[in-house]
Amino acid sequence: MLAHLCISNFTTVAVSDLELAKGLSVITGETGAGKSVLLDALAMALGDRSNTNILRDEKQNADISASFIINQKSEIYQWLKDKDLITAEAESEAILRRVITPSGRSRAYINGIAVNITDLKYLGEQLVDLHNQHEHQSLLNKRTHQHLLDNFGDNSKHCTAVETLAKQWQGLEKTIKTLSEQNAAKDARLQLLSYQVQELDKLALEQNETAALAAEQKKLANAETLLHKVSEATVYCENEDGSGAISQLRQAAHILKQQLNDLPEASSCVEMIESACIQVEEAHADLNAITADLVVDPQRLQLVESRLDTIYTIARKHQINVEELFATHQALAKELDQLAGGDAKIEALQEQQQKIRTDYIASAKKLSKRRRTVAKKLADAVNKKLDQLKMAHCQFEIELTALDDQIPHSNGMESLEFLISTIPGKPAQALAKIASGGELSRISLAIAVVTAQTSNIPTLVFDEVDVGIGGSVAEVVGNLLRELGKSAQVFCVTHLAQVAAKGNTHLLAKKSVSKTTATTAIIELDNKARTAELARMMGGLDVTDSSIAHATEMLESA
Repeated sequence: MLAHLCISNFTTVAVSDLELAKGLSVITGETGAGKSVLLDALAMALGDRSNTNILRDEKQNADISASFIINQKSEIYQWLKDKDLITAEAESEAILRRVITPSGRSRAYINGIAVNITDLKYLGEQLVDLHNQHEHQSLLNKRTHQHLLDNFGDNSKHCTAVETLAKQWQGLEKTIKTLSEQNAAKDARLQLLSYQVQELDKLALEQNETAALAAEQKKLANAETLLHKVSEATVYCENEDGSGAISQLRQAAHILKQQLNDLPEASSCVEMIESACIQVEEAHADLNAITADLVVDPQRLQLVESRLDTIYTIARKHQINVEELFATHQALAKELDQLAGGDAKIEALQEQQQKIRTDYIASAKKLSKRRRTVAKKLADAVNKKLDQLKMAHCQFEIELTALDDQIPHSNGMESLEFLISTIPGKPAQALAKIASGGELSRISLAIAVVTAQTSNIPTLVFDEVDVGIGGSVAEVVGNLLRELGKSAQVFCVTHLAQVAAKGNTHLLAKKSVSKTTATTAIIELDNKARTAELARMMGGLDVTDSSIAHATEMLESA
């Protein structure tokens, strides 16, 4: 439910901070006082289109925030959690905020986190249903019709089954289409792939082989020079005449050892020389091993160079670096395998798709049967409410139009639309084409009251639902709104005392005018002030003892 609404610099409101209650809240005030400003501000917080005309002070931002209490087990809470919009400070709240700048741009926030207007509008539609004569009218949206009907008929389990199967079928259809498009041009591609893969199979390139061959080629090409230089280095380490480094180091260590009695401080030098000798001996051994491995082999060099030339030639054909050739081989082989088995895969997918379609038809037919039964019950119930609202001349119908059953649809085998006939004998048409603003509000009220127990939307708003009515009908409208307030939070802007008396809470819009500006304030009335306001609504400017007594009686009766 809507718990708090804060409005700043919006049309005629400078600042308004309202704590809102459960049940039915009525909003009244003199003509032009700004009764609808609360609803307009709420609509802006829910994502309505913005413009600079709503700025009270054109140099300042307009700032509107609406705080809702939400159930942590609800789908709304889960949506907020999935979007990372639940904060530690707002575990059970959804705070929708809209800021409109003097430049005409707006910023949207949910729980203090910046969001796009689409997310704000989506969440707003889940929290509040606005019934007014403006464009934000959920009853004119055909998607709402199906949602209301399925909620009324408790069809959620069946709807989920149908949607799941339809999406599975559609996913397979997309895959089959992609494979079929590939197969349509696969002959030429298959021929090319077969040649390329055959050539690469014959090459049998191993991963990292090119780098290894290049290193080997470089060593073989310089084998004679390398062998000479390594042999020369070996001689410097040790040779037959004892002039090598190893013999010299051993001799130096021997000489120093003989002097240690008289020169003990030279012992560390002996250790270092002996260590150096060991290092040189190890290097000498390694150099001998390298010399043994260094072979001047012109035939092997020719083979390596020929192999490298083949690898580079094939890489140039594919217009890639040689380092990419191994991976390219794997990718082309995989594509060839997929294309070669494309027909078999398509057949397997089509069999799977047909099984899903069979299951879909069975589930969708069950849903359709339930919808037809529920549609009659809902239409009958709404028409009874319309009778109470003195709209017996109107006939409410629910049209179910069959869809192409060759293609599984996520919403089932039919589309739904609410229709209304306002002239006896005339065919029913879409609500948007037939109903006037006042009629549409009362039709909305009738539908809302009937579906209230099954609706997931916690807050309902009616703007001037009582336009063009009076007397006993106004009493009925008030009773229906009061009834609706038992299962949902309801706000209603009204001109009729009979309706206003039914409110659990009464809000009054008052406008004060100075030489330079007009200011609207919205206040909650206590019983005494409420009695006076009802008396004003019945008697105009002249509030008499009789009208006060009548207003008191109306409140006591309500």
